[in-house]
Amino acid sequence: MSRRILVVVGHPDPSPDRLCRALASAYAEGAQRVGHVVRKIDLAQLEFPMLRTTQEFEHGMIPDSLREAAEAVAWAQHIVFVFPLWLGTMPAMLKAFLEQVMRPGTAFAYRDKGQGFARSLLRGRSARLVVTMGMPAPVYRIWFLSHGIAGMRRGILNFVGIKPVRETLFGMVANASDAKRTGWVNQMQRLGERAI
Repeated sequence: MSRRILVVVGHPDPSPDRLCRALASAYAEGAQRVGHVVRKIDLAQLEFPMLRTTQEFEHGMIPDSLREAAEAVAWAQHIVFVFPLWLGTMPAMLKAFLEQVMRPGTAFAYRDKGQGFARSLLRGRSARLVVTMGMPAPVYRIWFLSHGIAGMRRGILNFVGIKPVRETLFGMVANASDAKRTGWVNQMQRLGERAI
């Protein structure tokens, strides 16, 4: 069965040589090859402001430059986020993007008093986090408990109803051989074909 897939490239560096771009493209190509419908957003190509106040977050308008992206989030059945690990978590640009598009009225709704805190508006969707890092991936998982990624999964994606959220971590990327990188690209193509 065909799925609607959104691939979000969260690397702030617009260089086409970034591994994140190759991984995202491989996933998208694999998905399209077997008939899934794919949209792609590259955050490095967008200009948008950071949110600075609760008032902006709760009552402000999504910037014009992100309206199409917010619509794509609502459209997608499966969202793939591809980004590098920076200081143990996602880059600030990706966090700022999520703050803009995962707003009240778009991703969740506040409930009236006495009815609980919030209602998720993106239920029924799944996601995959594809993360590149300089350290070995097992060290991040075991020693650091995947802290930054766990926060993204629980505090943002699960909160708005996106479950399950799967993870693919690629470690020691700076010193990876061409053969290793090719293997990672092929792995992403296979994941895209399966739309998971």
